[in-house]
Amino acid sequence: MKNFVYQNPTKIIFGQGTINQIGKEIKNHGINKVLIIYGGGSILKNGVYEEVTKSLKEHDVGYVEVSGVQPNPVLGKVQEAINKAKEEKVEGLLAIGGGSVYDTTKAVAIGCHYDGSVWDFYEGTAKPKSAMPFFGVLTISATASEMNMGSVITNEAEDKKWSCGSPVMYPKVSIIDPNVQATLPPNQTANTAIDTMAHVFELYFDGTEDVDVLLEYSEGIIRSTMKHVKILLEDPTNYQSRAQLAWCATLGLNGSNGVGRSGGDWASHGIEHSLSVLYGVAHGAGLAIVFPAWMKYVYKENIDMFERFAEQIFNIKEGTKEEKALKGIEELKMFFSSLNAPVTLKEIGVKFEDLDKIADNAAMQVPRGAIKKLYREDILEILKIAYE
Repeated sequence: MKNFVYQNPTKIIFGQGTINQIGKEIKNHGINKVLIIYGGGSILKNGVYEEVTKSLKEHDVGYVEVSGVQPNPVLGKVQEAINKAKEEKVEGLLAIGGGSVYDTTKAVAIGCHYDGSVWDFYEGTAKPKSAMPFFGVLTISATASEMNMGSVITNEAEDKKWSCGSPVMYPKVSIIDPNVQATLPPNQTANTAIDTMAHVFELYFDGTEDVDVLLEYSEGIIRSTMKHVKILLEDPTNYQSRAQLAWCATLGLNGSNGVGRSGGDWASHGIEHSLSVLYGVAHGAGLAIVFPAWMKYVYKENIDMFERFAEQIFNIKEGTKEEKALKGIEELKMFFSSLNAPVTLKEIGVKFEDLDKIADNAAMQVPRGAIKKLYREDILEILKIAYE
């Protein structure tokens, strides 16, 4: 294992009937007015908005709001919320939603404490030094943004979907009530599971040696995610499976799964970000397409890990190392397909002649990856594998 420091300051309140605690938690931080940030309005229909605002009123926390955050959140909405927060002189922020809302809120939090363009942080030309305190009520578990310091935002004017992370970007408190997610449509439930698995894969396959406990930890998250997403596609209101899938998502990228490692690979996420920005594909669906293709392209760089993956996740025991590794990759692709997720670029309407355009976009930040450094020509080959 490599040396590490692990500190996660986010308080998690998990379970049924916990949303009504949000007002007290915000008030405990001495905050009297917040900007609520949310998405397309599902929280107005499922009772979450009413429950949150009731709690705020009970604890004398005033609020204003910005809605309309979309999947693959955009810079324009971030700037709108920054302007609103400054105009209204709020003291804190409250995300109500999934990863896109949390990522937007993090961008707003650092943007409120910066005189320049918040995009500077995503370009890497500036580093966040402070942030407005923010809180969250999670409605979709997938990204672990509720308990990490990362944010991914799309600059729609420049077709860039880039990330930023800083210790000042952790939420103060996140509330996770798995019951809220019982009304998610099947494709969204499937996408959350794929996203969770992909986060674990990025760390699992990064090539770090002598991390046995972390490998076992990762495999446990992967197996549990696969088990409970299948249950939920048949029985979407099963609370115990909702709870376990939600916590798998948090553990997948809250930092605990990454300690002692090399930081992860992240090439697949980078390639998928280009799919999202150019085609608007859901992040989980894009990862279902890209990840098996990436695995097929790089498996020889760390064949022992891909063999182990096949053995531990799919119980593949017969064959040579290479045969087992390839069979494991194929089984993963079949599993994603069994969730009714797309597994080829052709399925989402990408034309073969467009692969160069996707590769160009992904190659704006190269090299990508850890176990194999990827450049434009490598990315193009992965896209060809993913095509059909």
